[in-house]
Amino acid sequence: MTWKIHGANRAARPLVAPYLPAMTRRTILASALGFLAAACSPLAALNALGPRDRNARRVARDLPYGPDPRQRVDLYAPTDATGPLPTLVFFYGGGWDSGSRDHYGWAAQALAARGFLVALPDYRIVPQVHFPAFVQDAAAATAAVARVAPDHGGDPDRLGVLGHSAGAHLAMMIALDRRYMAAVDRPDLIRAAAGLAGPYEFLPFDVAASRNAFGRAPDPTLTQPVTFARADAPPIWLGHGTADVVVHAEDTEILRDRLKAVGAPVEAKLYPDLDHADLISTFSPLFRKKAPVLEDVSAFFRRTLG
Repeated sequence: MTWKIHGANRAARPLVAPYLPAMTRRTILASALGFLAAACSPLAALNALGPRDRNARRVARDLPYGPDPRQRVDLYAPTDATGPLPTLVFFYGGGWDSGSRDHYGWAAQALAARGFLVALPDYRIVPQVHFPAFVQDAAAATAAVARVAPDHGGDPDRLGVLGHSAGAHLAMMIALDRRYMAAVDRPDLIRAAAGLAGPYEFLPFDVAASRNAFGRAPDPTLTQPVTFARADAPPIWLGHGTADVVVHAEDTEILRDRLKAVGAPVEAKLYPDLDHADLISTFSPLFRKKAPVLEDVSAFFRRTLG
């Protein structure tokens, strides 16, 4: 399932490497999981089969931030946490029409193990809703996390948001377009934001996922994070794989350049040979040696949130 391909004439990289006679059981598992991820799986296989960081755990489940069954959030924290922790809200991807927090506990747990209180919300998706409802859910979830964070060791005054793929779109929209956080009475809540393999400039809506999610928007430019680049944006970190053929790295470069042009604080890093799923699968201990994405994101939030 593809949302947008920049430069569609480029040759796509094979999803699974050719068979190797000496392939180990670990490599076979990694290849299988990589195939599932590249096919836009919700990475549920990593949640069910992959190893997890042991020094973090889920501390709250199914906390409501709205009346809909999908407006729920789980919280993860380090097992040895002391003192108020910087708080992160992580939005998973799925093309705005799929995904579940039940499949991403391993990713939230990986961040929590690095010293954060981490919120993992669900949000309403297509076809139940269309733009801007899922962005509004992201803002509502973030505001709700700030309210409950002190009860679970988190510091709401040091809150950041991040996401992968469509989740990165949500994180950047609520970090850059002031209207969403203002609508939940927390216009200055977000202190930093990070995006992994995110779609930030994807006009025209030329694939089914973008048409279904955004095609009804009266002004399509208001669906794009690049529209809202501003000098007083919170610090932004962007990461992308150079082998991503689902959302090409140009999206990160375009948003980076637009933010730099207006004087906003932004960092961007391109990871050679990583594809779309790699940017989040490297949060798992199984794939962590492929690239230091988790450490780079964690270091960014430690610098910006304190």
